[in-house]
Amino acid sequence: MKYWAYFAAKFAAAGLFLWGSLSVVLRIAPTPATFMGVKPKNPFAVDLGFTFLMLAFWLFAAGVIWAVVWDQRYRCRTCVRRLRMPIHKGSWKSVLLGAPSTEYICIYGHGTLDVPELQITGHRNPDWKPHGEDIWKELYSAEETNK
Repeated sequence: MKYWAYFAAKFAAAGLFLWGSLSVVLRIAPTPATFMGVKPKNPFAVDLGFTFLMLAFWLFAAGVIWAVVWDQRYRCRTCVRRLRMPIHKGSWKSVLLGAPSTEYICIYGHGTLDVPELQITGHRNPDWKPHGEDIWKELYSAEETNK
C-alpha cells in the first residue's frame, strides 16, 4: 500500500510541477500577430512558433512522467527505498540454460527484483520476490559460525 501511495504522491507532484511550468511557458510565449485586427482565440493551430513551443513542452512533460515511472520500478515494494546491489545472472552465450537478467535487492532484506535482459518471446515484466524473514539474519548467523 505504501508503494502505491508513494507513486500517487510522486505522480501528483509531477503533475503540479508540469502545471506550474505550463503556466510559466504560456506567460512567456510570444503573442501571435493579429490579422486585420482579429486576435486568434487558440494560437496553437495558427502560430508556428507557439505550436513548436507546445511540442517542446509536451516532450518535456512526457520525459518527466517517464522518469517518475522509471524511478518507481526500481523501488522496494515494502519500504519504498531504492533497490541496490545489482547482480548480473545468466549468460549471453548460453541463453537456453539461463537467460541473462539483473537482480536488485532491498538493502533491508524485504525482497529482490529480477529484471530480464533478454526478451525473445515478448515483453516480460520484472519479477518481485518478497522474502519471508530478514535475509541478513542468515548471513550474520553464517558469519558467527565461522568465528
